Amino acid sequence: MTGRSPRLSRLRRTVPEGRASRPVEARGARPRRRGAQPKVVALGGGMGLSASLAALRRITGDLTAVVTVADDGGSSGRLRDELGVLPPGDLRKALAALCGDDDWGQTWARVIQHRFESKGDLHEHAVGNLLIVALWEQLGDHVQALDLVGKLLGAHGRVLPMSAVPLELQALVRGHDPARPADVDTVRGQATVALTPGEVQSVHLVPHDPPAVPEAVAAVLDADWVVLGPGSWFSSVIPHLLVPELLDALTQTKARRVLSLNLAPQPGETEGFSPQRHLEVLGRHAPKLALDVVLADEAAVPDRDVLTEAAKRFGAAVELAPVARRDGSPRHDPELLAAAYDRIFRMHGRIGPWR
Repeated sequence: MTGRSPRLSRLRRTVPEGRASRPVEARGARPRRRGAQPKVVALGGGMGLSASLAALRRITGDLTAVVTVADDGGSSGRLRDELGVLPPGDLRKALAALCGDDDWGQTWARVIQHRFESKGDLHEHAVGNLLIVALWEQLGDHVQALDLVGKLLGAHGRVLPMSAVPLELQALVRGHDPARPADVDTVRGQATVALTPGEVQSVHLVPHDPPAVPEAVAAVLDADWVVLGPGSWFSSVIPHLLVPELLDALTQTKARRVLSLNLAPQPGETEGFSPQRHLEVLGRHAPKLALDVVLADEAAVPDRDVLTEAAKRFGAAVELAPVARRDGSPRHDPELLAAAYDRIFRMHGRIGPWR
């Protein structure tokens, strides 16, 4: 990366003061006393993490997203290959999810998510990806650049990469080649793993012991609550458990830990998975991980008793709540999910001021 630009280091946000400091209360949630907000860290990537962040920013003003950096497809993959940078796509999506519901926030959310349409090299590049990479090159600092983008957007929280080096996701997949359904092959790349027609047995990262971003580790250790999921199980959720320093922080933190399950199996990656199967594969990748709460949509759990038994292996209780959109699509409703998180934080956490 290039050296830090003195001009950019002096930039200050011109957003009206306080824009990002007042989270919107969840529907049905009791208002918190001033200063009584939990410190929450959410881990994941892609649309699953975005759904969680859009909910969490409604109930706390102290929110940090720790985002996977193994994407190798689309605009992110092209920038990663050409410039050797971290893939910015999931970081961009997290920042967009943290934008407020006012005109400023929604305008900037649309801008950074905008993709160019052309017959040239800019085709399908997202504006936010280019902005993030430009600031990385100008400042030479991943965290400072993302903080600056967050200030520009008036983001209700902070976005951090889980590692400062680009990672490659590899998976052992049975039946990746339909002509050899019994064979187990090594499949490389997050985009390929996410769409495999076979059964994913396990995943690992290359390099095998990537360094965690220190600010991400510190955030986990200092949190009141850590939220893992929802999202693509093998390519967005489990990778956080494969970064040794981050896994150590997750096992050592005094924070309560909630696992948010998906609304439906993901075609390819988790085809045919039951809710308890998601827990089983998580446990195989991080056998020492403990949880406090497993959150699932009540309509997505055919047998609560079976899920409860699977959750007990992590030391966790099961909370079922209506968190899906009412249009029947397998997407989380941000206000319903916010109400579910708020209820969990109150029932399973401290009562009264958090700090």
